[in-house]
Amino acid sequence: MIMIAAACGSGKPNQLGYQVVPFEAVNQSGDPMSLSHLKGKVWIADFIFTYCATVCPTMTANMSELQTRLKSAGVEAELVSFSVDPERDDPAALKQYLLKFDADFSNWHALTGYEFNEIKTFALDSFKTVVAEDTSSDQVIHGTSFFLIDPSGTVVAKYDGMTDTPYDQIIRDVKALQR
Repeated sequence: MIMIAAACGSGKPNQLGYQVVPFEAVNQSGDPMSLSHLKGKVWIADFIFTYCATVCPTMTANMSELQTRLKSAGVEAELVSFSVDPERDDPAALKQYLLKFDADFSNWHALTGYEFNEIKTFALDSFKTVVAEDTSSDQVIHGTSFFLIDPSGTVVAKYDGMTDTPYDQIIRDVKALQR
């Protein structure tokens, strides 16, 4: 866990500084979604897929817990889960999957509608995280981090999305970005 010192002035998280490249997708309702829809908002992103047999159920449960805690704290942030298996994850599959985790779709967007090579390149260019086909199974290899993006579209922090997810730190960091 990287701690941010307040001595830098604002106390806002800024350890990464990756710029999110523009993207076009559709959400779990089939509605268009792009980077411009998130401009001016603080958001948290992760990478999942509905057929995942390993890390995705835990990550999605943790994202659901984060959504609950953000709401309880009265903190607004968008949650964005990018599918790394867009060929199988159509909007209906994503919606059904997230409903198993009591997702509130008012601020949680599960995205698809692009090609596998597009999400692979997007994940690497925007989040410096790997998405790769697992040639020995039907699974997709991907990172397990939650990424915090500021209102300008810059990735400013990442957190463990699997074990010991630092909910309180994420909420503090979201609040700091909203000041």
